[in-house]
Amino acid sequence: MNRQADSRHKLNFRTVWPIGCCVAAAALAMAVATIRVQAQSPGEVDADLLLRGGQILDGTGSPARPGDVAIAGDRIVAVGEIVPGKIGETIDCTGLILAPGFIDLHNHSDESIVADETRTAENYIRQGCTTLVTGNCGGGAVDVEKYLAAVDAHGAGTNVAHLIPHGSTRAIVLERRQVDPTPEEIAKMQDLVDRGMRAGAWGMATGLIYIPGAYAKIDELAAMTEVVGRHGGIYASHIRSEDSALLDAVSEAIEIGRRAKTPVHISHFKASGKPYWGMVRAAAKLVEDAQSAGQKVTADQYPYTASSTSLEAMLLPDWAREGGREATMARLADPVQLEKIRPALQTALDERPHVRIVSYKPKPEYTGKAIHEIAAAENRPQIDVAIELLRDGSPAAINFGMTEEDVRFVMQRPWVATASDGSVKAPSGDMVHPRSFGTFPRKIGLYAVREKVLPLEQAVRSATGLPADILGFSDRGYLRAGQFADVVAFSPQEIIDGATFDRPFEPPLGIPLVIVNGVPAVKNGVPTKSLSGRALRHASRLPP
Repeated sequence: MNRQADSRHKLNFRTVWPIGCCVAAAALAMAVATIRVQAQSPGEVDADLLLRGGQILDGTGSPARPGDVAIAGDRIVAVGEIVPGKIGETIDCTGLILAPGFIDLHNHSDESIVADETRTAENYIRQGCTTLVTGNCGGGAVDVEKYLAAVDAHGAGTNVAHLIPHGSTRAIVLERRQVDPTPEEIAKMQDLVDRGMRAGAWGMATGLIYIPGAYAKIDELAAMTEVVGRHGGIYASHIRSEDSALLDAVSEAIEIGRRAKTPVHISHFKASGKPYWGMVRAAAKLVEDAQSAGQKVTADQYPYTASSTSLEAMLLPDWAREGGREATMARLADPVQLEKIRPALQTALDERPHVRIVSYKPKPEYTGKAIHEIAAAENRPQIDVAIELLRDGSPAAINFGMTEEDVRFVMQRPWVATASDGSVKAPSGDMVHPRSFGTFPRKIGLYAVREKVLPLEQAVRSATGLPADILGFSDRGYLRAGQFADVVAFSPQEIIDGATFDRPFEPPLGIPLVIVNGVPAVKNGVPTKSLSGRALRHASRLPP
């Protein structure tokens, strides 16, 4: 791919009138806006920020149209042809697309978004992301109230919405054991889900290849999801298989939603492993058949042909991981247990011929190398290298297991949102997956603009209005008067991801302006280190 030089679109900032209270509470901002409208001349709009002369993609999937966006406090007060009244700051957006801030439905920044050194979330705001959804794959904070309060205590670079993590919830009641819960234990887990939903969670997320989520059967999952549905939330799932049993796993997710009367969302929709390439078409038909029958079923995707997770989850069978890390290491150290593990481990390696190590402290020279490369260099069987890695740290790894044709097919589905499956992180010596730094500009810049795999307006919708609709946001995800002012401005000619598998921390190009709750988080392509993001709380439809 032709990587152009960084010709960032420079914004023209023109001060016209002193800026009002840009970070006022939502109610106060709307009251101020109302007073201004009453005081101004007919047809004029007062605003703290006026984004002038852009092309508007409003998140609905409609084609771009010329127009302006006016912001007062933390809200959008007007969109379209605007006659300026009293304006605090005008930003010339000629040649730029104005869109709602991107919403990352599947993110793993549960800890890093509340850590002092990374809470500014610069690798995401530089992509245009204004909201991250945590709690995915079944891991994260079970105490939703405490977690969201921690976000609000110090602010964040992005907004944060949270899903109740099924695996972490199960571990509180059942630890990491491979057991079926009793009715009393089901009731305890349901109570934890109920508390989380009342505290503002947007649903529940499972990770059914991870321990202990992998031990949960459909009756347990449906019982917990039913509580989510009563509150008006969603069931999001890293399904039980993304390879040989993909169709069964998709069917299970759909069945859970049917039983629980709850919308279903399938995380990082894909088929992994060459023998299973093309199977996403049959999986998509299952989703669309369920939709035709009246169910709400959606999915998300990151636009890469490689996935990333722990080496344990990638290579070891569920039973070998029961009890946690120490118990797993004990099995690998036991010659009898290891012989039982070897056949499943060899099969996993055979289905994953290119697994690259993200970071490995015992032997730093392994970082960034594939298992087959290490084995060849040391004249050792791959399975012996894998066992060493699993015993001595079990690093994260990247599996180059998908085909480009499947990736393109999936992103064209109108019910598939864009999501990174990454996390807030700072550059380091690790060879991480580039999705944490490039997902959204890659989807828009490479696939929509350059390759024309899907229309630009659909690519923008997949990151804005669609994820807002999936979660149930009523005041974000669209450029409309009254919505919170989460806005991104990008150059359609310049937007592109910079991060690659060999240089994963490179920032994207062509995104000069990002606004979070009315406050610029990126100006002229440079993060402002603002912390105007907020915890977003779902309002339960059940009485208190």
